[in-house]
Amino acid sequence: MQPSIFDVCFIMKKNFYFLIITVFILSACHSQKKITYFQNIDENGGVFNKVIQQYEPKIASGDMLSIVISALDPQAAAPFNLPIVSYASPISEQLYSQSILQTYLVDTEGNIEFPVVGKIKLGGLKKSEAIVLIQKNLGEYLKNPIVNIKITNYTVSVLGEVNKPGAFKIDNERITFLGALALAGDLTIYGKRKNVLIFRENDNGEKTVAKIDLTTDELFNTPYYYLQQNDIIYIEPNKTKAKQSNYNPNMPIIISAVSTAASMITLIYSITK
Repeated sequence: MQPSIFDVCFIMKKNFYFLIITVFILSACHSQKKITYFQNIDENGGVFNKVIQQYEPKIASGDMLSIVISALDPQAAAPFNLPIVSYASPISEQLYSQSILQTYLVDTEGNIEFPVVGKIKLGGLKKSEAIVLIQKNLGEYLKNPIVNIKITNYTVSVLGEVNKPGAFKIDNERITFLGALALAGDLTIYGKRKNVLIFRENDNGEKTVAKIDLTTDELFNTPYYYLQQNDIIYIEPNKTKAKQSNYNPNMPIIISAVSTAASMITLIYSITK
């Protein structure tokens, strides 16, 4: 005796639900491997600690530097500091003084114009190296000058599939790749972990791009663990996000109609059996 059309429909419906559940379970296991960070960290933990400790930011073209010179004789150091900025209130002619100094702009050749001394090239130097150079230039004017340098426009940007994309100002001039992701609210579920892009401009003004796989520990052994000023991180959307851009808004209605039809066929079969 061959099965009727109702038997076939009933079997197909049971198999359909079983298939959906199976696909969901397998998909969940597969998705976890795609979104978990540093999956091999237990194998290599600790081998990169020495590399991580050796970071110090370098001064680059376009940086805005706050440079404060101090000495035992404050009056002798005064000519080497930029004046305090004053500005007029938009609703009054009275001047107000800000308790901050003007900044130096590092030009395209890496130079700044320093009071009394003149042009000094700081581009490409670490902050500690720049301090030594300025102290050397001030040696004939001041005894044991103290130099304090701060990069006032130190920012990094995180774009793409993160929860809070944007440009972030880093006050302490030191931030890790993971710290930047934390500021951006971490990757969304649709962000590619295996192909994160980092855009950077080197000391010669050349633009470079690197790819990082966050599902491995390779980040810890690259020069991108610590970010430099003006670095840009871009998170690509995965295939699921791309498919959603072509999403058919009528799909839920179609699926619901098919499910209802299958239920009606099953009900009719159970009544007429």
